[in-house]
Amino acid sequence: MPTPAPLWSAHALRAAPDVLKEIHAAYALAGATVHTAATFRTQRRAAGEAWEQLARLAVSIAREAVPTTHRVAGSIAPLEDCYHPERSPSQPGPEHAELATVLVDAGCDLLLCETFAHVGEAVAATQASAGRGLPVWTALTAGYRADLLTPKQAAEGALRLVDAGADAVLINCTPAVETLCYVDALVGAVGQQVTVGAYANAGDAGDGMGWTDDPTRQTEGAERYAALARRWHDAGAHIIGSCCGTGPATIAALRGDPALSRNTSTHSRKSVEK
Repeated sequence: MPTPAPLWSAHALRAAPDVLKEIHAAYALAGATVHTAATFRTQRRAAGEAWEQLARLAVSIAREAVPTTHRVAGSIAPLEDCYHPERSPSQPGPEHAELATVLVDAGCDLLLCETFAHVGEAVAATQASAGRGLPVWTALTAGYRADLLTPKQAAEGALRLVDAGADAVLINCTPAVETLCYVDALVGAVGQQVTVGAYANAGDAGDGMGWTDDPTRQTEGAERYAALARRWHDAGAHIIGSCCGTGPATIAALRGDPALSRNTSTHSRKSVEK
């Protein structure tokens, strides 16, 4: 279905809630056990006066779609464009706190601050989420061309995120073929203090890891992705998943890989948590 601006994926909350519920259920069936509610664009500035209603609906849909033993994560995203850190507002904290308050009240099990290329805003979102009685996972992104943050910048940012209250620091929505160096950097910086994780995007269509509805190509791409994820795990990433361009087949491949699934439980949006 279309995902038009400014709501993007949150458009489905109104236009196709049943489809969204089916998607959550498909990830549960594939092996995910932490499911990210569709709150990536339910901030006031994107959704207007209906923002709180949409955020609560997203959490409710996720909760209804998955087993009661699974966890639901509330997504807290950049206030503007995740691939344009220069657009980050100067004082983002109050808006992030507003959404965090609702996500906690709506019954999320953890808060996922994700896809931040602007380290300062990531810190503000983490601070706004911490101290509310729930785990806080914060994910930085280098962007779809891996050019928005260097591994060194990500490592320096990770240290700030830990100080801000993050319980886990991740790299997300960066091409899978470019992700290992970021995992190495995060583990080197904070791996002894908090859990490190990675959930990459499928990269360019030519990488052959996603962006397709063909079942055979989905399976082949998922296996390629899992092979890369095994390297992230070996490097010290213990929350492993997948982002844009992937699907339930990717999670099934992660879950089915003995090196990744041994002594692990699964995390969604698609990830596997040790």
